[in-house]
Amino acid sequence: MCHCQSIIGHGRRLRQAHDDGRDFIWIRRGICHFCRSTFTVLPRSLAPSAHFSLRCRRLACDRIAAGEPLEQAAPHCLDPSRSPDPSTLRRWALRRLLSLACWLIAGVMADAFLSSPTILAWDLTALCRILPIGARSP
Repeated sequence: MCHCQSIIGHGRRLRQAHDDGRDFIWIRRGICHFCRSTFTVLPRSLAPSAHFSLRCRRLACDRIAAGEPLEQAAPHCLDPSRSPDPSTLRRWALRRLLSLACWLIAGVMADAFLSSPTILAWDLTALCRILPIGARSP
């Protein structure tokens, strides 16, 4: 908020990150003593406000691309009661296609970049929500 580089550690919290290897993950928090704002430091394998990891999204999109129907494309989670719904899978696939189309239009053609499990490659709309583009001063 204040654009100061004064963020210090402020503990950890448990967050949902469902996939085939885990249900929850400890993530770091930070605080800025100047503006009294707290921050959550997400690892690159988690999307903001999402209950499933990007690995789970990738597995689902790979299964859909392989031709499996939505009802069977849900990846296995450590807790079987936490499998994503077909509507969630449909939303993930549409976001992935939209992100790929936007990056291809922008001229990014690197296979390693587009296949990487990061929010930058997988959900461009979420990236734009959390990182608004600001005006540059001359």
